[in-house]
Amino acid sequence: MKNLSFLFAFLLVGMSYSFSQAIYEDERYVPETDPLVLEKLEQWQDFKFGLLMHWGAYSQWGIVESWSICAEDEGWCGRPHEDYIAYKEDYEDLIKTFNPIDFNPDKWADAAKDAGMKYVVFTTKHHDGFCMFDSKYTDYKVTSEECPFHINERANIAKEVFDAFRAEDFWVGAYFSKPDWHNDDYWWSNFATPDRNVNYDPVAYPEKWESYVQFTHNQIMELMTDYGDMDILWLDGGWVAKKSPELIKEVYKRKIENMESGFLKARVINQDIRMDELVEKARKEQPGLIVVDRAVHGKNQNYLTPENRVPEKPLSYPWESCIISGGGWSYTPNAKYMSGQEAIHMLVDIVIKGGNLLYNVAPGPDGDWQMGAYELLEKMGDWIKVNGEAIYGTRTLEPYKESNIGMTQKEGNAYFIYMDQSEDGKMPSKIEVESHQPVDGAEVTLLGYDKPLKWKAQGSGFEVSIPNKLRTNPPSKYAWVVKVSGIK
Repeated sequence: MKNLSFLFAFLLVGMSYSFSQAIYEDERYVPETDPLVLEKLEQWQDFKFGLLMHWGAYSQWGIVESWSICAEDEGWCGRPHEDYIAYKEDYEDLIKTFNPIDFNPDKWADAAKDAGMKYVVFTTKHHDGFCMFDSKYTDYKVTSEECPFHINERANIAKEVFDAFRAEDFWVGAYFSKPDWHNDDYWWSNFATPDRNVNYDPVAYPEKWESYVQFTHNQIMELMTDYGDMDILWLDGGWVAKKSPELIKEVYKRKIENMESGFLKARVINQDIRMDELVEKARKEQPGLIVVDRAVHGKNQNYLTPENRVPEKPLSYPWESCIISGGGWSYTPNAKYMSGQEAIHMLVDIVIKGGNLLYNVAPGPDGDWQMGAYELLEKMGDWIKVNGEAIYGTRTLEPYKESNIGMTQKEGNAYFIYMDQSEDGKMPSKIEVESHQPVDGAEVTLLGYDKPLKWKAQGSGFEVSIPNKLRTNPPSKYAWVVKVSGIK
């Protein structure tokens, strides 16, 4: 049981979207009204590129974070044998061996900064309830005396991460799981745990549920008061939310219409943790706090988060795609990371549609990233150092894409990002744009090249000539940016 490092690797290939992923293009968005939050959202939309880290004691086994202790019949929730109780006990005993002695958040912050990232979201607690911060409200935490890492001077991991990234001028965000499968007020030991939900009826046991609501509020307020300036509260576990009887009926109806097996894999329960009250308290401590109550329609979802996918078209509200860089959300032994070209083209695809990329890198049980993650971020940083002007602070430019050319705009300038499809890395002799044309007297340049380029009008668009010496020695890999100082 203790040597499971490689047994679950297959679980990390392609997480099911059965619950956490909605069809985001069709979701309703409720605009924020708080002027401080609106100001911060505008700044956040300028950042374009952030870092997400899933990390916990589960990294020792190289398995999907938390989900293997959930009794739902999903391939990615599976366990290696049939004894659930014994497995869960062994899982919870991981606290006794978690000792990431190579933990150095300054190293991560340096690498993320060099990659061009601007904000970080760190898992303070996932669904299993194991806290990566020194919470006063549980002993199931990295600073517990049961955890060998508690004697380390950097044992309060979340605080160390936040401090290290703030020192590099990052915005910081706290990922926090609303469900807590370790807490007896959520998964009550009096009952079995059939699925991800609270395993009793909150209406039938209101005092029990109120105890859980207070626990959740208390832990989040710890993060809002004891961990410095907080920019984003990133809440996961969208099934923990207030649901009206009408909504429950509608969700059940859709589940039944879409279910593939002969039974529902997760119930629908009203789990009201009084989010409006919680957000109000949090913003008293952190004015302008961006709140992301993921997959819960309403005013407390300040931006939406398509998971491990990029929308097909621009969206009319703030959004970020949270994407796995390699392996799974959590640490995967010998993870295969995206190529530099895949990553840059994905970033461009997201930015031209008006979104941000929140790129997940999973630390290992030793407390460090795999070398593949550092190498990938270095490649991304090399590209962004040349072409970041076409990324940061930009907004969409219709029609946002022609073939392999993406488009952004900023401060009167238009940027046409030619994504390399060749195998030799050479630039084409000409780059043609059909939908836009420079104004008379406009300057047309290539980012990373200090001389103007020749261009001519062509129909309603234009054609740019690329000098031979530039074709064979382009200023960057993967994609090249034509900048136009003004378009008609």
